Amino acid sequence: MRSIPLLFTLLLVGCLPVQSTATLATPETHMPDYHYLALGDSYTIGESVLVEERWPNQLVRLLKAHGIQTDVTIIARTGWTVDELWEGIQAHPSEGAYDLVTLLIGVNDQYRGYPIDGYRKDFRFMLGKAIEYTGGNPDKVIVLSIPDWGFTPFAADRDTKLVSQQIDEFNAINFEETKSAGAHYLDVTDISRMAKDDSELIAEDGLHPSGKMYAMWAERAMPVALEVLR
Repeated sequence: MRSIPLLFTLLLVGCLPVQSTATLATPETHMPDYHYLALGDSYTIGESVLVEERWPNQLVRLLKAHGIQTDVTIIARTGWTVDELWEGIQAHPSEGAYDLVTLLIGVNDQYRGYPIDGYRKDFRFMLGKAIEYTGGNPDKVIVLSIPDWGFTPFAADRDTKLVSQQIDEFNAINFEETKSAGAHYLDVTDISRMAKDDSELIAEDGLHPSGKMYAMWAERAMPVALEVLR
């Protein structure tokens, strides 16, 4: 793992632009049947959308509608790379094993121009940790592909073809590592590219997904999550 000072992590220098940052542990008022850990960056914490519109929270509601009661703990922050996610996890260590873990990380590694070989090494490490948090069962882990921010208004003055090419290269890495580890892989990149023709899929900041797009992610994830939890 690359060594990044904690101060740099908190300042988020050189990351995708942010409006706010947060790390959340979502409380529940009842005793859930299952425990779900969501790991990631702005796409998991839901930058620029309401708490209830975050895709992990929407997934929990879909599961509840199918009779599956689960809480969700989110460890994520806007701008985090793989390294910074690991530092964030160490600052908020998990206790016990989770019944479901999702992992979506890498867009900031791509945005900062980090080498793809370094991403492979760091992602493999982080995926291994995600599997550890289930008690060592990769079948309880779902990896999401990196969305394509090249299809957002924010990227209007960027080389969008290059952005998409690099996103595909990073996703090829996390796909290969996920399959090698025996975990589940969920492709949401195609949904992110629908934003080119549907502005309602983008939040008001012009960069991050809206609650509408996150709903589509949650709906795609729900059958896999049901399979894992049942």
